[in-house]
Amino acid sequence: MNKTKSIIAGIGMTSMLLFSGCASTSNNTNLIQMSKKSDSILNVYSDIALANYTDALNDAINLRFRIDAFAANPSAKNFENAKKAWLQSRESYGQTEIFRLANGPIDAEDGWVANTYGAPEGQLNAWPLDENMIDYTIDANGVKTSGNIIDTKGEFNPGGEDAKIVNVSKITADALSSLNENGGDANVSSGYHAIEFLLWGQDQDYSNFVKDSITNGAMSAGARPLSDFTSEKNAKRRLDYLQAASSKIVSDLQGVTSAWQKEVNGTNGLYQAALLGKLTGDNASKNIKESDALKQIISGMGVFIKSELANERIAVAVLTPSEEDEHSCFSDNTHRDIANNYQGFKNVLTSSYNGKSYGISLLDKVEKEDKTRILALMASIEEKIAKIDYTAKTTEHFDYQIQPDNPNAKVIVKLKNQMRKLGDEMVNVAKANGISLSTDDVTDSDETKI
Repeated sequence: MNKTKSIIAGIGMTSMLLFSGCASTSNNTNLIQMSKKSDSILNVYSDIALANYTDALNDAINLRFRIDAFAANPSAKNFENAKKAWLQSRESYGQTEIFRLANGPIDAEDGWVANTYGAPEGQLNAWPLDENMIDYTIDANGVKTSGNIIDTKGEFNPGGEDAKIVNVSKITADALSSLNENGGDANVSSGYHAIEFLLWGQDQDYSNFVKDSITNGAMSAGARPLSDFTSEKNAKRRLDYLQAASSKIVSDLQGVTSAWQKEVNGTNGLYQAALLGKLTGDNASKNIKESDALKQIISGMGVFIKSELANERIAVAVLTPSEEDEHSCFSDNTHRDIANNYQGFKNVLTSSYNGKSYGISLLDKVEKEDKTRILALMASIEEKIAKIDYTAKTTEHFDYQIQPDNPNAKVIVKLKNQMRKLGDEMVNVAKANGISLSTDDVTDSDETKI
């Protein structure tokens, strides 16, 4: 799962959270104040969010298309195409993660935003997952495990606290939704990482991490056999699972993307209009005060880069060391997760996306001395990310780089330390933009202590 939770309390949103649902939009002109678009931080933020989520949605649609093609004809070529589509989908989605932790459509925990858009982040990107819940694994004795969703033809109990039984006679998007985090955070059944496991299979030796006897090699990811989708007795159920999970990703991203649309029509565009203070009439109460919005956005950026990316996704993996706690452990794509998660942070901080400048940025008002220090810190971070990325592509994947005797382990530790400093720098960025934050505001109090 993504361990860091939305940071909402204490940032002046009480009045906004009193409202839930949305009113009829038969008269759209009554909802939007007809004023000229201003060049503001919130406008730029909204524009980047729409562009990024649109790309993520398009890539998810391509993933679904490739999986459907694989299900129709489970050939080696179609299997490889499905994997490539998954990897491509992670490039765009990884950058959207910076929009978390700001009480937005992706993960708002309460209030009208959560009620309207459903906070689908946990369904999309929950990790780490207990893969034994989804399908077989090879245990320490070399034996296939059982009692999972794939090999259960009726009612399935995911286990854990207050777990609810779900009928999986047919594997559907609704069934997977009901099982996701049912009984515990590790009981992940939907989203990108569930699909990742089904496409790649294990990439770990449970009896000896360094020995790596399952996939055997520094450049080897999980190697699920094609026969799991052709001749194996549960082949059809695995294909059904892939189709259901990919369909759900598309529907979830459609909902989030719709929130950022520029025109209000029902729930479409409602959030971006509220963020920009453009709603009138019955929906005017949903408008978000500019200072509250900026405070949530900037504090969320700090928490993400410091507590989520640096701590949960990097520190936990490298200091343990734990292959299970690297973000994309089955496909060995963690180096790209790190690069894209950081890029998303940089996109919002510098008001750019895909090489295009979107207007004024959060850095524009930062004092020269602070800005110079921040940019130097970012340059050093980017140098380390590039080294980790290049090594993963040419020599050894991230799971080897985090081993204590690997030279890059020290690089990774320095990277997480610098990212944590960058998170703290968001206090200075906030101050320059008229917002008061403390280091506590950019730190998740529940982050894993290492």
